Amino acid sequence: MRIIRVCRSVLALSAWLAATGAYAQHTAADAAVDRARLEQRFAAVETLLEKSSAARQVETSGGAPAQQKREQARGIYREARAAFEAGQYARASVLLPQASVQMFEAVRLAASADVTAPKARNDFAARLDSVNALHAAFRRVAAEKSGADGVAETSRDIENLIRDAQQLSGAGQLEAGRAALDRAYLLAKAAVSSLRNGDTLVRSLHFATKEEEFRYEVDRNDTHQMLIKVLLEGKARSAGQQALMDKALQLRAQADAAAAGADHATAVKLLEESTRELIRAIRSAGVFIPG
Repeated sequence: MRIIRVCRSVLALSAWLAATGAYAQHTAADAAVDRARLEQRFAAVETLLEKSSAARQVETSGGAPAQQKREQARGIYREARAAFEAGQYARASVLLPQASVQMFEAVRLAASADVTAPKARNDFAARLDSVNALHAAFRRVAAEKSGADGVAETSRDIENLIRDAQQLSGAGQLEAGRAALDRAYLLAKAAVSSLRNGDTLVRSLHFATKEEEFRYEVDRNDTHQMLIKVLLEGKARSAGQQALMDKALQLRAQADAAAAGADHATAVKLLEESTRELIRAIRSAGVFIPG
């Protein structure tokens, strides 16, 4: 028993010496750090994070990745400040450069956003021109078909989407504005093609072959599919809407099969039926579309 007690004492002494040695090493490392100079470094990093032109660039870039990197830099800075207040100068001096590195990465991401933002604005302007052109075409075709129903309603819906897109873009929400503009584009394109379908206007296109007309109908069908998708995005579909969409997809599959067998005349008829089902689904979503 005496031997066991002695061993325990030796182990305890060893542990104490190890801890004392580690503490002595930390103390020596902390003592080697120039406190006044470290305080100057804290001030410089804080300026970089909060008051510099780099900080303003990150704030105004609007890019989430850049903002996240800045928040990471701020978190490391706070950790370094806590270490400094606890007298752990060596740890604080290691953490401060890490905060700077994260902030520099934030600036790099912000600069990238500054480069891509003009392109996004140019793309928005080009899309707006396309929507306005399609809207004008819709009104022109509607004027040729004075008996068409729902023209005023559809035109109003397109105008409302354009207005929403421009307001969002003007408020700096370019992505949301582009989404509204894309809905306006799809609605205008679907409205033009649906208004033309089934009368002499579409026949005046003079399709050389049924295969060429099939490709035209495929584009119409795709447009209506994309429109109903964006209209119902994030919303629960009613049983009626789902049934209409299921039928439209079934008819589309049959049309594709007929075209694969070179029976383009049948494929065109099936595609027209599919698109009519999609138009019913679009109307059930609260957007009137001719056709």
